[in-house]
Amino acid sequence: MIEKLTHFDSKGQAIMVDVTAKAETERTAIAKGRIRVSPDTMRAILEGTAKKGDVLGVARVAGIMGVKRTSDLIPMCHPLMLTNCAVDFNVLEEACEIEAVCTARLTGKTGVEMEALTGVSVALLTIYDMCKAIDKRMEITGIHLAKKTGGKSGVFVNDPEFSKEDGGDAR
Repeated sequence: MIEKLTHFDSKGQAIMVDVTAKAETERTAIAKGRIRVSPDTMRAILEGTAKKGDVLGVARVAGIMGVKRTSDLIPMCHPLMLTNCAVDFNVLEEACEIEAVCTARLTGKTGVEMEALTGVSVALLTIYDMCKAIDKRMEITGIHLAKKTGGKSGVFVNDPEFSKEDGGDAR
């Protein structure tokens, strides 16, 4: 089945989706992504010796700011009244990776997937920016929507971490 793209009108012109008639529901989106760094960079992040300061603290704030500014960056996104936003990090020291996890919530007529994805992206880019003097080979990978709830389509799971708890169909 081919689904109709919602951000185009009958003439193929880009439009903002009209959500006026949609019901408000509680909506949550969780996005994840990783940055791979060198052992020296990982040590600087964990020991707090990066010249630009507290890398993960600044990246957390930047990610939250990114969530709040998503509609300024993505042309067809609706400005949203978020009720909660969090950016957390899982440090995978042996793999020299840091996983960013962004959760965005609201009660509204449209989802917060783009906000969560933007939050993860901005957090990871901030880590890159703050550490690029140490490590120019960093790689940002695996940015994806891990889970979303609410709205007409209900629960969507795209991450093994959530598939067991929700009975979801993670790939």
